[in-house]
Amino acid sequence: MTSNTRKPARRSVTPAKAAPHAVLFLLCAAAAVAGLIATYVFFVRTFTGQYIDESALDEASRVQAVVGVQVAGFLDALPVTSVIIAALVVLFVCLKRRRWKVAGIAVGAMAAANLCTEVLKFSLPDRPDRGIVTLGLNSLPSGHSTLAASSAAAVFLVVSPRWRPLVGFAGGSYAIFSGVSTVINGWHRPADVVAAFLIVTFWTALAGLVILRTGPGWNVWDGFGEHWAASRAWPLLSLLAAVAAAGMAAVVLQQLTPAGGSRTSTTNYFWTGVALIAVCGYLLTVAGTLVFALQTRRHRPRRRSSRRHMH
Repeated sequence: MTSNTRKPARRSVTPAKAAPHAVLFLLCAAAAVAGLIATYVFFVRTFTGQYIDESALDEASRVQAVVGVQVAGFLDALPVTSVIIAALVVLFVCLKRRRWKVAGIAVGAMAAANLCTEVLKFSLPDRPDRGIVTLGLNSLPSGHSTLAASSAAAVFLVVSPRWRPLVGFAGGSYAIFSGVSTVINGWHRPADVVAAFLIVTFWTALAGLVILRTGPGWNVWDGFGEHWAASRAWPLLSLLAAVAAAGMAAVVLQQLTPAGGSRTSTTNYFWTGVALIAVCGYLLTVAGTLVFALQTRRHRPRRRSSRRHMH
């Protein structure tokens, strides 16, 4: 009896393709458009929306007086700073990683978002008279907020999958902080910032689908937890921040009409506006991080099989 043992044969398993369900990205884009329309209709076309938005802008002047001119100047520079940071990261990706195509797509999406904002701002009619003392010129969406959010989105698109959870949280926080700064400086109402975030979400969803489909070679990871930047803690922090902001809004709105009294806070509507920006920004961050995580290819180990033939 003789035995012949063959060396184990290696059989590679083809990993799942990137972005197998394009419908998720398309649904995100459609939801962003629906949210943009709802934001415009409520905060611009209705009495209640105009009152909340305008009150937040009016009360922001008191906050600006508290934070001081120096801090206001720092906030003024945030949008431009975000562009510089995004440009440096995209340049690094081009030179170091040779991802020319993804860099072009990310920059194109960023440009499209900003162009879309300017077209809408100058195309939408003046704010209708609903009995609220306000500047009649349309200010929605916020150009500064679009610039900051689209810069953060460009970085999110070009980095490796393992870095996206961290970059999503950091970029989302930066965009929110920049958006709040436009309210503090008296440039925009909270709804203008929310509209800007939704426009960036629309273009990021479309660009993300293209990037995952055209760059499958580097859009691969082992899922949450493979790296400290890929920890589940980052989207969880975004979710907790959104919940905390929503809780703050509920508390301050309740203080506006306390039972049995007439005491009101001088900055309640401002903090409500800040909460609106934070809730929208962080929820969009969570949604984007999860969609990209679910649709990015996974590494799959090679399987080994061995056969022993007995003669």
